[in-house]
Amino acid sequence: MRTQRAPLTRPPETATFDKRPEAVAHARDVTRAFVAGLSPEVGDQNASSIELVVSELITNVVRHARGTLCSLRLQARRDVITVAVSDADPRPPQERAPDLAGDTGGFGWPMVQHLARVVTVSLDATSKTIRAELAR
Repeated sequence: MRTQRAPLTRPPETATFDKRPEAVAHARDVTRAFVAGLSPEVGDQNASSIELVVSELITNVVRHARGTLCSLRLQARRDVITVAVSDADPRPPQERAPDLAGDTGGFGWPMVQHLARVVTVSLDATSKTIRAELAR
């Protein structure tokens, strides 16, 4: 008798969103469904971190990036989940002092950098992609 082993990865999940506030909730939904479909399962704390990174990156696009669309790509490997968010703005993210009064933010980019093992920003003349690798 042969037993089948559960796959460690699954095909990447991609989604494109209009750069509108509701894109953040849609991206979280896509992320939750992607993570829920992984085998072996992702622990609750890691799943929450993945969702939070997606939420923050898409929020930053909606608030700060030029263009009308953004895209999300999720990929699972043996020990890491890669989140990639692309937009049509070649400017890199700008770290700024957090606003403790809660008016203008400033917490998201440092949070992404803290939660991810690795964060890279790829720029070209008309766009950027931010990739964050998180523990599976």
